[in-house]
Amino acid sequence: MSFSIKDKFFIAVKTLNANANYTYTGNPPTTEEEYNNVNWITGVDEQEKNVFGNPPSEITWTKVKEEMDKLWVT
Repeated sequence: MSFSIKDKFFIAVKTLNANANYTYTGNPPTTEEEYNNVNWITGVDEQEKNVFGNPPSEITWTKVKEEMDKLWVT
């Protein structure tokens, strides 16, 4: 079975933290530089709008990339 980069990123993040939520613009990250542009949703404010912050501590680029690499190559 093969996965798209989008699927690999999603699976990797959810493997590391099933409750993590994020957004990004454009293509899913494939480098640390692109990963640093991911917007991590850390909660909602009183108007029910997303609040953004740092990723959960267990989700680093190194760990995400490691999990992505475990998935079958397309």
